[in-house]
Amino acid sequence: MFSTRFFIKPCYNRPYVRTQSTISVRTVKARSLGLGSAATAIGTLAVTWYGGKYYLNERPKAANVQRLSNLPSIDPESKYPFQFLAPPTPAEVTKILNQNTWSFTNISVPGVSRCDGAQIPANGLIEDRFLYGIFPSPFQKDGGALEKDWLALGVFDGHSGSQTSEAVSTSILPYVYNSLRKLTRSANGTSIDKAIMDGFLALDDVFIGQIQQKMNSKASFAEKVLRLAPGFNGSCALLALFDPSTRTLRVACTGDSRAVLGYQTAEGKWETRPLSVDQNVKNAAEVERVRCEHPNEENLIRESYYMGYEPTRVFGDGKSKWPLELSNEAKERFNAGHAQKPERYKTPPYHTARPEVVTTQLEKGRPAFMILASDGVWDTMSSEQGVALVGRWVDWVKAGKPAQKEVSEFGEFDLKEEGALDFKEAKTTVQDENVGVHLIRNALGGAHHDMVSGLLSFKPPFARKVRDDMTVQVVFFD
Repeated sequence: MFSTRFFIKPCYNRPYVRTQSTISVRTVKARSLGLGSAATAIGTLAVTWYGGKYYLNERPKAANVQRLSNLPSIDPESKYPFQFLAPPTPAEVTKILNQNTWSFTNISVPGVSRCDGAQIPANGLIEDRFLYGIFPSPFQKDGGALEKDWLALGVFDGHSGSQTSEAVSTSILPYVYNSLRKLTRSANGTSIDKAIMDGFLALDDVFIGQIQQKMNSKASFAEKVLRLAPGFNGSCALLALFDPSTRTLRVACTGDSRAVLGYQTAEGKWETRPLSVDQNVKNAAEVERVRCEHPNEENLIRESYYMGYEPTRVFGDGKSKWPLELSNEAKERFNAGHAQKPERYKTPPYHTARPEVVTTQLEKGRPAFMILASDGVWDTMSSEQGVALVGRWVDWVKAGKPAQKEVSEFGEFDLKEEGALDFKEAKTTVQDENVGVHLIRNALGGAHHDMVSGLLSFKPPFARKVRDDMTVQVVFFD
């Protein structure tokens, strides 16, 4: 039985609802950090899904409107001449970067020592979502006893809205868990991978399947809109599951969010191991796959886009999965995307939510960490650069977090000179308590304050032209 609780925190100047869903009753301590304040909650928690949600299943309370007997006075000279806003100072930049962060160091999963995360928006309503938490092992020991709890982490990068990423973030683990419970501990790796894939596909079918029945049901127009919404826009999905009993880490990826493992060699050097492969048109294997599945359709891929999107695998996006007639009917009746043309829409579905699963055995006693991030982070740096940045942060912490030396002036910055965001090692800085913030700061320019401050000064809709929503989680294994 699943239960859901809601608690609200202010974020980005609007109500931000975080959902807490429980599979089984376990008592743990959870800390939520936001806007410079920390709140500690002790309660029942097995799995925690966190993501922006702007509607509750409750009627809003009547607004306490202040009624004035007369209109207020305005001083016409108080704002003359016009005063431009001052750019964020270094302290204000740090505050902005820490507005939505989380960090856990007391984790009840053996082999896991710490989990940090951070998120920063570029869109007016951020389209990224994430999850983290512990949940009961889907397997049982002989005699029926449960095994050690597992760890779950996820990043979900939405596009054309947040309805799909929100729905996936709150429901993907229950669907995967239900699929895994059909297996036993003796199941081989192939069976476990397939069960995870089945969970992904089953959830996507909830969004995409039975479109005609949903449109023609006796439900109200508003109910139909809400039931159809997760299929109208789309989302990538990156889900990591850690089984402490076997020290097995499984990462399932649909889309182009990315997971990477950093592990330390005997010589103390940090090495990089990919835990996912980006599923987009930059991936030659993905291009070959879609061309084999849709032969003689040469216009599917244009520049860096497939059917109008970068990822080749997604949740939702019914307009590239439904039959032509139903896709266009959904457009006409429910404003679902754009109308499809028969000459360019011959063999749907064009997208799939089927993930690729990568399994890694973690060596006990060897320091390692995993980075999960949306493409807003990876567009600025390589996997190797991300691992190197976290490695430098680890060394900084071990050294007692020394203050950074003054950096040389990097000169003037503008987008014409720099072009697309591109991490430069010379601008690396290590100054943040949260390793997720550390990665995002360096993705935005690191020690080059004018660059970071300037990029954060862009507000929606212009911010999305220079940077993407960024979400990153880092978990440390011991």
